[in-house]
Amino acid sequence: MAAAFAPSTTLRLRPYSTLRCLSFYPKNLTKPYPVFPPLIRRSPISPRRLFSSVISGALHSGERTKSELAEKQMGEMGSKVGEFRKKLKIVDVKGGPNEGLDRVGQMIVVAGWVRTLRAQSSVTFIEVNDGSCLSNMQCVMTSDAEGYDQVKSGLITTGASIWIQGNVVPSQGSKQKVELKVNKIVLVGKSDPSYPIQKKRVSREFLRTKAHLRPRTNTFGAVARVRNALAYATHKFFQENGFIWISSPIITASDCEGAGEQFCVTTLIPSSREAAESPVDAIPKTKDGLIDWSQDFFEKPAFLTVSGQLNAETYATALSNVYTFGPTFRAENSNTSRHLAEFWMIEPELAFADLKDDMACATAYLQYVVRYILDNCKEDMDFFNTWIEKGIIDRLSTVAERDFVQLSYTDAIELLIKAKKKFEFPVKWGCDLQSEHERYLTEEAFGGCPVIVSDYPKEIKAFYMRQNDDGRTVAAMDMLVPQIGELIGGSQREERLEYLEGRLDELKLNRDSYWWYLDLRHYGSVPHAGFGLGFERLVQFATGVENIRDAIPFPRTPGSVEF
Repeated sequence: MAAAFAPSTTLRLRPYSTLRCLSFYPKNLTKPYPVFPPLIRRSPISPRRLFSSVISGALHSGERTKSELAEKQMGEMGSKVGEFRKKLKIVDVKGGPNEGLDRVGQMIVVAGWVRTLRAQSSVTFIEVNDGSCLSNMQCVMTSDAEGYDQVKSGLITTGASIWIQGNVVPSQGSKQKVELKVNKIVLVGKSDPSYPIQKKRVSREFLRTKAHLRPRTNTFGAVARVRNALAYATHKFFQENGFIWISSPIITASDCEGAGEQFCVTTLIPSSREAAESPVDAIPKTKDGLIDWSQDFFEKPAFLTVSGQLNAETYATALSNVYTFGPTFRAENSNTSRHLAEFWMIEPELAFADLKDDMACATAYLQYVVRYILDNCKEDMDFFNTWIEKGIIDRLSTVAERDFVQLSYTDAIELLIKAKKKFEFPVKWGCDLQSEHERYLTEEAFGGCPVIVSDYPKEIKAFYMRQNDDGRTVAAMDMLVPQIGELIGGSQREERLEYLEGRLDELKLNRDSYWWYLDLRHYGSVPHAGFGLGFERLVQFATGVENIRDAIPFPRTPGSVEF
C-alpha cells in the first residue's frame, strides 16, 4: 500500500512548497471579521485542495523556477500585500491656508480620541483629536446618524477612541472654519470614567505622574510635535552641509567628561526580580576584597555613555565632518528643573577646523532650526506664545535674525563684576559660570541676544580641550541664550599628543582607558573642533516650558524611573 503512493521522484518539501504548507494552513476559518477589515481577504481553502497542492508542489518543484512557482502559489493561495497609503489626518483637513474650506462637500473619515462631548436636545457635538495638530475636529451628530445609539447610551465618553465618517461642511461656530457632519460613528475603544485628563486644567506636576497619558493634552502634544520638528531640522541641517551621521555606542569604558558621574553596566548583580533579593556577598571579589571585574560581562568596568564625542572624533578623522544624535546618561544626583539622568545629545565634529569654525557652525545650526519651527510649527508656536511664554515668538525671531555676540571669559567676568546686581554665587576669575550669570549676560547685558563666551580657564574644562598659548585657558566656548543660559558647549580638541597625555596625567585619568583616543594623535592628527547640545534644553528654549522634565516623553530623574 505504501508503494502505491510512493512518487517517482524523491518527496522532499523544498523551500517554496514548505512555505505554502506552513503559511496557509487554515487556523480558524469561522473567526469573525474585525471592525476595520483588512485591505485584502483570502478565500477559505479546502483541506483537500491544500493537501493536494502541497504534494503537487513537492513533486514538481524541481521542474519550475522559483519565480514561476511563487507566482502560481500567489494566484492559487494568496495575494499581494496591499499598498501602503497615508491616512487622512485632521492636520490635512484644517492645516492648509483655507483651514479646510477647500474640502467642503467631501466625505472623509477621521479616527482619533474624544476630547469633549456635548449632548443637546437635537444635536451632539464631539471634539476629536488625532495628535496630528493642535486643532480638534468638531463633529456634529444628529439622531439619524448610524451608531448614534452608542452616544445616547453613554458608551462614548471623553478619552474614548472613535472612527467617524462624515461630510465636511462650513462651521456655524466662530472657532473653526469647517466641521464634520457625521454619517457614521464607531466606538473603537471605550474609556473608563476614571480617565484622569478631563476638560478642566491640571498641573504639569500631576501630568508627570501620568506620562503615558499626558501626550493627549494640548501642551504635551504641542511639545512632542515641536520636538519632532527640531529633530528633523537637526538632521536636515547637517545633511545639507555635508555631515555624515554616525551611531556612537551607549555602553563605554571611558568617561568623556572625566567627572565620574556615570551609571555602571554590570551582570554581576542578578537581573530582573532576583536583583532585589540578591545578597551583597554574591558579587565576586578578588583576594584583596575588591570587585572582581574579570568575571563581569565585559571583563572590566563598563558604563552608560555621557557623550558620544570621543567616538565622533574617530570618524571625523576619516570622514571629515560627522555628527551624532542619540541618548546619553549622567548619574548626577540633582533634583532640579534643569537636570535629567537620561537625555539626548547632538554632537557634531569638524576636521581641519578651529574654534572660530566651531562657533560659526553652532550659530548657523541654532538659527536654522529656530527658523524651521517658526516656519513649520505656527499653530503650536502660537499656542506656546499664548499659554506658556508670552513673547516667545519674538524672542526666537531675534535669535534667528540677529548677529550673536562673542566675548572672552575674562571679559565676561569683568562685565559680571561691574554689574549692578547681586548674584547668589560670587563672581571671580576661575569660577564656573552659573545659570544666573549666563542669563544676565544674554538677557540683560546684551538685551536678549545670544552670547558666545570663549577661552575658559583650563581647570574648569575637560581634558580634551586644546590649551591656548597662555597656558591658563583652553579653546572652549559656551553659547548662552535667553531663558536657558548655556545651550551649547564646544571646543577645539587637543590634537597634540604630548599635551593630551599631560592633561590626562594632571586629572589622574587612566591613559589605558583612552588608548584608542590617543592613537588618533599618532596617525595623521589634524586640528578639529566640535560641540555638544542637550536636545531637551533646545526643546525648552523653543517651547518655553520651564521644567526640563516636560521636554522629554519619559523623564528619568533621581528616584523616578516609571514608564
